Amino acid sequence: MGGDGNRAYGHKTFTRSRSHFTDRITADGRDGWPVEAGRYRLVVSRACPWASRAVISRRLLGLEDALPMAVADPIQDDRSWRFTLDPDGRDPVLGIRFLSEAYDRRETGYPGGVSVPAVVDVPSGRLVTNDYQRLTLDLATEWTALHRTGAPDLYPAGRREEIDQVMAEVYEDVNNGVYQAGFAPRQKEYEEACAGVFRRLELLAERLAGQRYLVGDTLTEADIRLFTTLVRFDAVYHGHFKCNRWKLAENPVLWAYARDLFQTPGFGDTVDFDHIKRHYYQVHTGINPTGIVPLGPDLAGWRSPHHREELGGRPFGDGTAPGPVPAGERVAAEGRAV
Repeated sequence: MGGDGNRAYGHKTFTRSRSHFTDRITADGRDGWPVEAGRYRLVVSRACPWASRAVISRRLLGLEDALPMAVADPIQDDRSWRFTLDPDGRDPVLGIRFLSEAYDRRETGYPGGVSVPAVVDVPSGRLVTNDYQRLTLDLATEWTALHRTGAPDLYPAGRREEIDQVMAEVYEDVNNGVYQAGFAPRQKEYEEACAGVFRRLELLAERLAGQRYLVGDTLTEADIRLFTTLVRFDAVYHGHFKCNRWKLAENPVLWAYARDLFQTPGFGDTVDFDHIKRHYYQVHTGINPTGIVPLGPDLAGWRSPHHREELGGRPFGDGTAPGPVPAGERVAAEGRAV
């Protein structure tokens, strides 16, 4: 399943590639890509934390019809993300077997590899953007004409400076820090990265001990970005990436915070633990050469009471919760796609 690229994990210092395709889809179309319902296709993997940000944002904002979604097989190989979950192994809209085909239609010899999330222009079949840092911010601010009634403001103008600061810290030490620890080829690099992960998690726990959400009293983009790492922590990062000073479930504040988000419509109902575990343990053959996927952890705790509502807060601000998950996108409670 994994080729030479996947076997290289853990044998060289990990450096995350910067997004090469950074065009933006905007209300005024200034990059040549105007917001338009049904024109684009969001390609994701439910295994990938970076893609999961976009899945959550899209659902909270009610963009399911405006921005249809393709879900790639969690078992990625050196030919890139593949559409083997679809009939005949092709995306039914784009007609391609591998996401790399959309990249190749945009540019040949591009640096950085093929990553998700990616947005593809359906009429031309060309990649528009793989800028995972900017994509969700634009969904929140540029796609407002297509948001559902009652959509939350995930990137409020008056809070952006604080949100940006929190997100930068979370990215450096937590979102990316777990990868630096997990793929470290030397003891010193591992120890520094692992220490940074837990140092930041402890600071976040202090912040969240007295407030329900990271910034203000409503959900914001900052919460989405922390959640996508926390929800994977005990399932893959604790063991597979050796971030094992303690489990998420052993930290009362962060465990309650993560459960609160998981039980909020738009978060847990997008999570597929089966995809998550199979991707990390079967693709990263450089650090798990047997490809064995562990049976645990027990997922029942994610539905247990969290009592975070006692801190107040309004999850969706002046808005409302999203409606039911579209039938074709549902994920079973035990983490299997249905």
